Amino acid sequence: MRDWWHDLTDLVLPAECGGCGRLRTVLCAGCRTALSGAPPRRVRPAPEPAGLPPVHAAARYADQVRAALLAHKERGALALSGPLGGALAGAVRAGLRAAARTGVPAVPVPVPVPGPDPDPDEDVAPHRGRGAGDDSVLLVPVPSARRAVRARGHDPARRIAYAAAGELRRAGVPVRVLPALRQRRGVADQSGLGSRQRLANLAGALTVAPGCRRLLLGSRVVLVDDLMTTGASLAEAARALRAETEAESSISGPAFVYPGETWERRGEQRNGPVRQRAGRQSGRPAGKAVADSADAIIDVVCAAVVAASPDAFEVHRN
Repeated sequence: MRDWWHDLTDLVLPAECGGCGRLRTVLCAGCRTALSGAPPRRVRPAPEPAGLPPVHAAARYADQVRAALLAHKERGALALSGPLGGALAGAVRAGLRAAARTGVPAVPVPVPVPGPDPDPDEDVAPHRGRGAGDDSVLLVPVPSARRAVRARGHDPARRIAYAAAGELRRAGVPVRVLPALRQRRGVADQSGLGSRQRLANLAGALTVAPGCRRLLLGSRVVLVDDLMTTGASLAEAARALRAETEAESSISGPAFVYPGETWERRGEQRNGPVRQRAGRQSGRPAGKAVADSADAIIDVVCAAVVAASPDAFEVHRN
């Protein structure tokens, strides 16, 4: 009976801070400051994978931030999804603002978004969206390997993405989460792999889930993940989305495709084609996918992560 009571109270009242271990708090004030106290920054891994979209991170992956992410990911401290989602929301905002400065349309005028996102533990069916071209922002999380999801009991990046979407909607941003990416083959454990090995490990590993293309086409996509180290996962995610645009353009006409994007995570991938152009250029800036019809593209605006390796903060010098 006593053990049962302790288990129940741990669910309601967290045993310790996810960042420093202080008792009875999800994340103490000092660890929250380490996570979200500074403005999100543009980050770049070195070497930077070809095809990596512009990435913004809320914090350096070190000390309390590292501990909090690992507690959420590996130890099931699910209450941390709230503060981690808040940090990710800040990185998304920073990415959208930077994209607006380079010519990509800014966040659309706030509009009511019907209904909450589905439970993050459910396998989300792609019928909840309003369809292509609705001008809302789609957060597309980088998926974890299936075996990792089974072992952990949840997909950390997806759960944090839902928390970030809630934070952004409360601020008036019309945003939805679309878990559009799936692994189409197994990948090796990324730990211990170097940058080139991670790229090779993830090359071609991701694909767009059936039924999601119609929701992605014409929408503005922000790739999201909990962590970026080498950028391989984000690069592979961007490649998979580009492949859908290219497949569409082969049917509907020429397209000018985003000239380089990337992604990363614990199982990361490789870069896709560096620059791909077909037909005439539209005159829009890099970072904007353009086709003859605005509804026939997948527009990867940027990427956002909770944390990035400290070196990635040093590479970018603006």
